[in-house]
Amino acid sequence: QVQLVESGGGLVQAGDSLRLSCAASGRTFSSYTMGWFRQVPGKEREFVAAIYWSGGSTSYADSVKGRFTISRDNAKNTVYLQMNSLKPEDTAVYYCAANSGGLRVAVRLYDYWGLGTQVTVSS
Repeated sequence: QVQLVESGGGLVQAGDSLRLSCAASGRTFSSYTMGWFRQVPGKEREFVAAIYWSGGSTSYADSVKGRFTISRDNAKNTVYLQMNSLKPEDTAVYYCAANSGGLRVAVRLYDYWGLGTQVTVSS
């Protein structure tokens, strides 16, 4: 089992930055690919970014490419999502997830999930 706890969400204005953190405990964190997803009410959960277990490869949704950066610190069992130039359409609950495979974008391919952290961007 892997337990994931997100933090760092909040209310910001358009153009601001925010950094989300996801602390992991349980099985070997460094062996998992980590992902960030987001969801707004009434819509499906969508992929935001993922980072390979080694940190050497990353993947981003087109909507956040160039604005968001995913990173990880395996020594601290933590994955981060740096969000810059935030837009109102980035408003959502952001979830951290882990899978034992590669840079997957499908929700169903992730094995473990956190409870999420709310990000609200005002215009």
